Amino acid sequence: MAYVGGSGSRSECFLCEKAAEAKDQENLIVHRARLGFIVLNLYPYNSGHLLVAPYVHAGDLTALAPEVGHALFDLTQRAVAALQQEYQPEGFNVGMNLGRPAGAGLPDHLHIHVVPRWNGDTNFMPVVGQTKVLPETLDRTWERLRPHFP
Repeated sequence: MAYVGGSGSRSECFLCEKAAEAKDQENLIVHRARLGFIVLNLYPYNSGHLLVAPYVHAGDLTALAPEVGHALFDLTQRAVAALQQEYQPEGFNVGMNLGRPAGAGLPDHLHIHVVPRWNGDTNFMPVVGQTKVLPETLDRTWERLRPHFP
């Protein structure tokens, strides 16, 4: 609630902060590659909701070096494959929100959302209870996904 309500401490860029630290389990980073990394979303839409991000702090997709763009897509494919193996979802939402008007909570650091989906995964809790219910903790999700990234 401190994050959602705006109180509490937030860095300028949580992706840069997490990437710079050598605390992958604590920061929920499931995989690091040369040009980018895969991290669990702290506020997931579903269990397994991943963010794929470059190490470079950049918000303009058109200015991203082609090598970094290719690396992000490769990491996105790896994220989908790991989620398929571990969770067997029936579908995925994969996408980016570019700019605040498009829903970007962090518009200055590109990242791709990878959200596993199942038929009937929406429920009444967000509408009636103003809350989201997830069947497992983020720590457990990290433990399940980490072995899929040798």
